[in-house]
Amino acid sequence: MRKILILMLIGSTLSLSSLAQQKTGKITGVVTDGSAKVLESATITLLRAGDSTVAKISVADRTGAYSFEDVPAGRYIVSISAVGHQKGWSAPVEVSGGADVVTVKTIDLIPEAKTISAVTVTAKKPLIEQKPDRTVVNVEASVTNVGNSALEVLEKSPGVTVDKDGNISLRGKQGVQIYIDGRPSYLSGADLANLLKSMSSSQLDQIEIMTNPPAKYDAAGNAGVINIKTKKNKMFGFNGSLTTGYTQGRYGRFNESGNFNYRNGKFNLFSSLNYNSNKNEQELFIYRNFRETSTKNILSIFDQEAKMNNKSEYYNAKAGFDYNASKKTTLGVVLNTYYNPSTWTSNTVTSIFDPQRVFQSQTMTLSSNTEKWKNYSGNFNFRTTIDTAGQELTGDLDYMKYSSASTQPLTSAYFDAHGLPVGRIDTLNGALPSDIRIASAKLDYTKPLKKGAKFEAGLKSSFVKTDNNAMYDSIINGQSVHDYNRSNHFVYDENINAVYVNYSQPLNKKWNAQIGLRLENTIAKGKQLTTGVNFSRNYTQLFPTAYLQYAMNEKNQFVLNYGRRVERPDYGDLNPFIHFIDRYTFEQGNPNLAPQFSHNVELSHTYKGFLTTTLNYSKTKDIIQQVLEQHEATQETFIRRANIASQEQVGLTVTAYKEIKKWWTASVYANLAYNRFKGLVNNEPVDLDLAMYLVQVQQQFKWGKGWAAEVSGFYRSKGLEGVMFIKPIAQVSAGFSKQVMKNKATVKLSFNDIFAMSVFRGYSQYGTVDARFKNVNDRQTAGLSFNWRFNKGKLKASGSRHEGSASEEANRVKTGH
Repeated sequence: MRKILILMLIGSTLSLSSLAQQKTGKITGVVTDGSAKVLESATITLLRAGDSTVAKISVADRTGAYSFEDVPAGRYIVSISAVGHQKGWSAPVEVSGGADVVTVKTIDLIPEAKTISAVTVTAKKPLIEQKPDRTVVNVEASVTNVGNSALEVLEKSPGVTVDKDGNISLRGKQGVQIYIDGRPSYLSGADLANLLKSMSSSQLDQIEIMTNPPAKYDAAGNAGVINIKTKKNKMFGFNGSLTTGYTQGRYGRFNESGNFNYRNGKFNLFSSLNYNSNKNEQELFIYRNFRETSTKNILSIFDQEAKMNNKSEYYNAKAGFDYNASKKTTLGVVLNTYYNPSTWTSNTVTSIFDPQRVFQSQTMTLSSNTEKWKNYSGNFNFRTTIDTAGQELTGDLDYMKYSSASTQPLTSAYFDAHGLPVGRIDTLNGALPSDIRIASAKLDYTKPLKKGAKFEAGLKSSFVKTDNNAMYDSIINGQSVHDYNRSNHFVYDENINAVYVNYSQPLNKKWNAQIGLRLENTIAKGKQLTTGVNFSRNYTQLFPTAYLQYAMNEKNQFVLNYGRRVERPDYGDLNPFIHFIDRYTFEQGNPNLAPQFSHNVELSHTYKGFLTTTLNYSKTKDIIQQVLEQHEATQETFIRRANIASQEQVGLTVTAYKEIKKWWTASVYANLAYNRFKGLVNNEPVDLDLAMYLVQVQQQFKWGKGWAAEVSGFYRSKGLEGVMFIKPIAQVSAGFSKQVMKNKATVKLSFNDIFAMSVFRGYSQYGTVDARFKNVNDRQTAGLSFNWRFNKGKLKASGSRHEGSASEEANRVKTGH
């Protein structure tokens, strides 16, 4: 299967390389309304003159100007549409290639005298768009995203990897901040993964990947920021879409969603409803050697096999409006809620052997977790234009509340080497209520200056309060007895205040520069009400950013950027509670965790707008990583996070996306990264390093009568994640789509992980820790979906804002399944 992926990569590379030699040009023009008045935000479509197929799509700027870069040689027609006007067309124009710039004669659109009947707009976006400061993935452009969860869509995005626990990495580095519609998700780690598993790909519009965001963004995120944008409709009138889907893995999964929008001159009302039912199964195998501290000789061997089942439902509702109070000011409100009940069960068999692997005993553990998560959130936002030069002020107020009710019984039975019961059955019942409240506000100011310069400034303040109460009872002689040693009540308060400035300016025709500085002050207090142990922190840090862009010529552009970033501990990781996985394995928080800080430098080169090569270097201090602590006397293993070491990474990334033929487009992403971890773990020196590579390939095909297909896959070599080595993993997927009902509906069929290669295997060896694992997930699936779009109106670029102020806080809350 690795050979298949390599052949796909070679085919794409040869095709893209041949295209790199093709000559391209540039097409520019201006659109007016017939009275010499410019038409801002008109939709501009570049069509091939031979068959009228779409080559590119753009939007006119505030002066009515538009342009198309890197246009292959050939004959084209420009089509222009705008609300309240009849459609306009240009005469055919010829692009001969080289450095040609073709200027289209100004097109005057005629105002409409009558109401236009309903139309359906189905512009096709490219799968991947490479922009100067981010990579954009258009989710619906990939057929194989059908029936997938948001997490699975992320895993197929350029440079993104997801480990067996759902932790998200970018370019081989953990510490990614996940935004949803520019607002914080307030989740982290495996719990963030659980929410993303609940979200269907049918809810998603775009994924924005920023490895080194500017000072306007929160400084949090060692590896960068990923913003998941959900669908929003920009059509006038009443419009929307309905989607239903079914996915078959080991069990069936269902998802349904509806998006509705009504827009007129003053108001834009929008809402969405989503439901997802998910059931899956996974198997986890762990092999552990317990070693003596001084000699490192094996004391005992644990061979564990766990079968886990998870059943969850996800209900989500979102509603809001935008109001154009005046020509200069827009007000908006967004309300969102979700309800996520789930049941998780695990059957674990632990076989215990002596150093010579002679069977000694066996423990059978049954554990379950019934959980109900509820979320309510509200956002108020405004945007006001101060003058015609583009001076602008925007603001956001956000409030969010998460609450959960969780019960966790754990029962263990013990047997000797002959299978006979030993001792009494242990039963531990846990009740784990959690409450999280977050409030934040931010204000951003933008002022364009002379000669293309721009000044930006802003401030933000956020307040977070988490309240977790772990109550455990043991069953002794049939009676419930409160376990004071395991129970605890933890309250955490945090206030982050930030201010930033950012300045950008063209230095000359070829050089552009941008510098920024962000200051953040963090005040945190943690209280263990049961034990009386408290902690407090108060620190202020500066986070500079700098960008330098050089346009050598029309074919070659270079960008050099630098940024300092921070990764604060997740709220749940500061919680000292013990979470029981089985009789011998526990997870425990660490209230002594400190934030980690990193310096990131990137140098990128873009060739002819389609091929981008990036060289990056980062150094992280006090990196937060998951470690194992083994207690040889009790034969127990604790999983916790600690500031274990410093990390250095050097990486090389190549990204290419190109239309090879009118019916064939290809994209390739390749990343080579060298990671080194050096420090102390469990008071033992650790020095680990490894070079790994990731290759992602996607091939898309389209032919007549609305048919399309896709083949995609990835291969990730052996990697190093903290102190754990992860063995190679791969995946191949394929899908088909068909436009039906006069292009108002789409049917999609997808097959994911066709060869069942998405099996996580790894090992960890340092000090007395010696463990191997294998995790088999329910990833081989077939999915079928139907999407129907209805509308009565025309496309208009929206000035509304459905994003909020809470950014970094979103990723640090641990929620349910």
